[in-house]
Amino acid sequence: MSYTKKLQKILIFSVLIIILYGCKILNQSSSRAATTCIGQDKSFSISFFKTNNQGKKYEKGINHVIIFNPQAKELDFKVNVGLSNKLYARDSKGNISRDYVPKVFREIIADENSKLNGQKPIAAINADYIDTDDKPQGLNISRGVEYSGAFKNKRSSFGISGGNPSQRQATIAVGRRTNNILNYNLVGGNGRFYRNGKFKDICKDLGELACKQATNRSMVAVSDRGYVILLVNDAKANSDIELSQSNQELLPDMFDDVLGGIAQNNCLGKIQEGMLFDGGMSPGLYYNNKIYVENLGPIGSVFLIYRNSQK
Repeated sequence: MSYTKKLQKILIFSVLIIILYGCKILNQSSSRAATTCIGQDKSFSISFFKTNNQGKKYEKGINHVIIFNPQAKELDFKVNVGLSNKLYARDSKGNISRDYVPKVFREIIADENSKLNGQKPIAAINADYIDTDDKPQGLNISRGVEYSGAFKNKRSSFGISGGNPSQRQATIAVGRRTNNILNYNLVGGNGRFYRNGKFKDICKDLGELACKQATNRSMVAVSDRGYVILLVNDAKANSDIELSQSNQELLPDMFDDVLGGIAQNNCLGKIQEGMLFDGGMSPGLYYNNKIYVENLGPIGSVFLIYRNSQK
C-alpha cells in the first residue's frame, strides 16, 4: 500500500473519530438540557426570564416572568402595603395601626416595611387595587396580620401559606381560607380566569376599558404541581422588547396561550388557578436588584419574595 493511501485511511479514520466524539458531546448536552427543565429539578427555587405570547423564552419578550417553588426552603415571603407607620405596629389600645398612604411601586418594595429579618426582597410584583382613601380593596394578609378593604370577601386573592417550607401551599380563592394556616401571606386581585383547571375568557367581565384599552397586565397562576407563575406584560417595560404578532400586549383570550405555554415548556404541569392583579397604571415587577416594569400609580399591596440566607 502506497504512502498516499495510508494517509487517506488515517485521515478518514480521524474524521470518523471526531464525528463520533461530537455526537457524544451533543447527546450529553441534550441530556443535561432535558434535566434542567424547572419542573424536573428537585432543587429548583426561583427563576426569571422573558417570553413571547406562546410562552416560549425570548430575550426580547414582552412577558416578564418569575417562576418559583413555594416549598423551596431557601425562599420566604411577605406582603407589604402603603403605610405611614411600621407594618404590624399597634396603637395605644393594642389595635393594629393602619395609617394608609399612597406609595408607588419602587417605594413600597424598598421602604423599611418591605424588609424581612433585615433582608431586602429579591423579587416583587404589584398586587391589589387601591381605593380613594389609599386603602387596599381586597384581602391582604402579611405574616398573619390583615390589611384589607371592602371587597375582601368578594374578590379572589393569591397567597402562600405558613408552616414549614415543605408544607407550604399556593392558593387562589375568594375570602379567607377554611384552614387558617393558608391565611398567612395573601394579596388581593380581581379577574379570575382559571378556576379548578378550567380557563375562562373574562373580557366581558372586565369591561371595555380593562379588556381592550388598558392592556398592560399583571397576573399570577398556580399549576397543579404547586408551582407559581408571576407575569407582567407591559410594552413600556425597562427592558429590550421587540413587538410582533406573537409578542404584544395581552387580551384576555391570550392568557391561556402564554401561561399554558410557560407551564408546558418548563414542566410545571397544568395551570389550575389564575387571576389578575391591578392593571392600568399599576403593574410592576422587580427581580434581582432590577425593576423591569413600573408604573406611576399608587399600589394597594405587593407580594414579596426573599432568599433566606439562614437556610
